[in-house]
Amino acid sequence: MADLMEVIEGCRLPVLRKNQDNEDEWPLAEILSVKESNGRKSFYVHYIDFNKRLDEWVNSDRLDLKKIQFPKKEARTPTKNGLPGSKPSSPEREPEQNTTGGVESEIRSVGCPQYYQNFVSDYFQKRKVDAVSLVSQGSPTTPISSSSESSQASLYPQNGAARRVVAAQPGRKRKANCLGTDEDSQDSSDGIPSAPRMTGSLVSDRSHDDIITRMKNIECIELGRHRLKPWYFSPYPQELTTLPVLYLCEFCLKYVKSLRCLQRHLTKCNLRHPPGNEIYRKGTISFFEIDGRKNKNYSQNLCLLAKCFLDHKTLYYDTDPFLFYVMTEYDSKGFHIVGYFSKEKESTEDYNVACILTLPPYQRRGYGKLLIEFSYELSKVEGKTGTPEKPLSDLGLLSYRSYWSQTILEILMSLKSENGERPQITINEISEMTSIKKEDVISTLQYLNLINYYKGQYILTLSEDIVEGHEKAMLKRVLRIDPKCLHFTPKDWSKRGKW
Repeated sequence: MADLMEVIEGCRLPVLRKNQDNEDEWPLAEILSVKESNGRKSFYVHYIDFNKRLDEWVNSDRLDLKKIQFPKKEARTPTKNGLPGSKPSSPEREPEQNTTGGVESEIRSVGCPQYYQNFVSDYFQKRKVDAVSLVSQGSPTTPISSSSESSQASLYPQNGAARRVVAAQPGRKRKANCLGTDEDSQDSSDGIPSAPRMTGSLVSDRSHDDIITRMKNIECIELGRHRLKPWYFSPYPQELTTLPVLYLCEFCLKYVKSLRCLQRHLTKCNLRHPPGNEIYRKGTISFFEIDGRKNKNYSQNLCLLAKCFLDHKTLYYDTDPFLFYVMTEYDSKGFHIVGYFSKEKESTEDYNVACILTLPPYQRRGYGKLLIEFSYELSKVEGKTGTPEKPLSDLGLLSYRSYWSQTILEILMSLKSENGERPQITINEISEMTSIKKEDVISTLQYLNLINYYKGQYILTLSEDIVEGHEKAMLKRVLRIDPKCLHFTPKDWSKRGKW
């Protein structure tokens, strides 16, 4: 049996946790970090084959030291010039010269740990190289890392399901991201052209995955009457990560360090709804359209909050190429944020959603499907078909799969036969009626096992179980978008004057 002192970062061992049925289980977990306070050690663990949002700090009582697996030493491998070398697991480096500008010096001044300084130093050195190439080349491309590609290689991993490999697109423009969160650092001042760009992407580049970004850094967020437990890392300022609670204004999403600061801010904040235009209202539900260029601070604060609950998307401070559609619930105190989705102003790949999120207090209440339905209503007004940007999170994939299934089945069941013959419809007609991209229609039909080959032609067969299940699901789906309440005029973003 190993001693507690031998448990280091990289070790794997069973860890006690409660499952959904509140029963004890011992899944294998990896130690990501170790800290000691008041003479007791705590361990930050990631459960293997579990989502990162379940990662947590545990004490030694929950570790099974009998089955510990120590990290393997890196084998020495030849380097590019043929000389023997080794790949260090977590090298200890001397502090480097401050070549990354004022942000790194600010981080050093607040007394951040050495590993955080190293992370920021490497991060900004790479961004400086990217910025130089951006100026010299004009339209750079940054390939999506192989781990991002493989994570969503199979969209529907069931028998007979369509398999789509999400490959990096060579012509996509990527945004230069920045870890700094001060308002001054949010402007483009490091050599990147300030002219508005037409496209962008929020797909996470996993090449920057680091021990810092793998760990949750915010303990708790207070947003209005709700307290939220973040699921993932979000690059809020380092000095705020040590606080037990981070306070946010629920109307402008400004973050402050204490309740007193929040109360002082609320006396000066005039907002009672998101900035931008209200383009939809029915009952207590409203949608606001926010331009990422005109309302940059709000958009950046929204991205910071969303990153706490989205792992597959990354945060970029260049919000100019994006529109944000924020869904709110109205009461006597104002319009309270429920969720949002963002989309590119001009997408070359027919994306109608870049990021989509329903905040945890409002999940499992039909708001996710309402956001998805609204995104497709906008596509209908624009006269386009659309699809969400890949990869989707596990919860996002479930929501989209459910929405596509219900929408397509709703159309198929509304078809009526003429002259006693079977009703006929094409894939293109379904796509035009719903604004769902043709590939998503085909993959959904295959996922539902509706396509059959009969007497030389493809037919769609609806079983009684599918019909019955669909009718039950539609009875539960109370929240729907009413197209009559939508007041939206699409813009041609290819014209520079619209910016």
